[in-house]
Amino acid sequence: MKPRVFAAFVGPSILMMLLFIAFPLLSVFWNSFNVTQPVYETVEVESCTAGFLEQTCTTEMKTRPILDEAGEIVRQTEFVGLQTYRNVLELDRLGEALTSGSWAAIQNIDFWKALRFTIMFTLVTLPLVVGFGLGIAMLINNASKLIRGPVIFVSLLPFIITPVIGALSINWLFRGDGILTAFLEWWLARDLALFAQAWTIELLMMVYRVWHVAPFAAIIFYAGLQTVNQDSIESAVIDGASRWQRLRLIIIPHLMPLIIFVAMIHLMDSYRVFEEVVGFRAEGYVISLQWLTYDFLKPDQAGNRSISRASASAMLTMIGIAILLVPLLKRTWRDHKGTR
Repeated sequence: MKPRVFAAFVGPSILMMLLFIAFPLLSVFWNSFNVTQPVYETVEVESCTAGFLEQTCTTEMKTRPILDEAGEIVRQTEFVGLQTYRNVLELDRLGEALTSGSWAAIQNIDFWKALRFTIMFTLVTLPLVVGFGLGIAMLINNASKLIRGPVIFVSLLPFIITPVIGALSINWLFRGDGILTAFLEWWLARDLALFAQAWTIELLMMVYRVWHVAPFAAIIFYAGLQTVNQDSIESAVIDGASRWQRLRLIIIPHLMPLIIFVAMIHLMDSYRVFEEVVGFRAEGYVISLQWLTYDFLKPDQAGNRSISRASASAMLTMIGIAILLVPLLKRTWRDHKGTR
């Protein structure tokens, strides 16, 4: 392909990636080391009571933001280095909690509470998504051609639903006197409050994530099953291999590149878990790193937002994703070198 033709095809994609990925990422990185705050001034303000003969006036010192000629608040940016990261990590409180050996004290620190849930949510749902996705793919692949289309359609329904809407639906089914809560109370003959403790909320959030993402994995694996060498399957059947042996020794090794691909996509997506926290209204019990970043960006009573802390939280989230992806990337690189 000629360089000019190649540039015409690749150029727009590179431009879009620079505009919507690279430049915003650099901005977040820069903001994590700088704090932008309004500039305040202390002025003497006189206030008088109503009346003429008995009027009394008092003066007091008040702090107010400085306004420019256009009436906008004047702000200044100060380079603080790693101080913002220290504020987010709260290392002093973490050290005290570790010294005392109190797990509850660690969970009272927002970042470490969010990190614990995010890592557990990611690592627990990953094998379940891969396992259920492979099971659904095998079910579709073994279904007759007459019902294969409807089976694919039904299997994809959870993935088609908007994440927030799906989370709200599960919330309504289990919260209070929801249909499923009422059924469980009738079946167990006892009252249930599934949203009154953190562990049940976390369990429901994980169940929802697996229910929502497994169809995506299933479609990927189903496409991979169409390329399995049928001669190898038939030879294994003739040699007396069981279904489990054929799955473990032939199908799974053949699908391993797709399994790694699905695992990478799921790791990057689940580590940024946010919809479930909002949909289940779980921030009182469970928070994630992505929700923590969002919380920093919410304006306070004065209308200020902690952009520096939000940027630091976002960068720490990206570092966590990169660390989790290292084993999968190493496996992909090793497989690539082995096939050359």
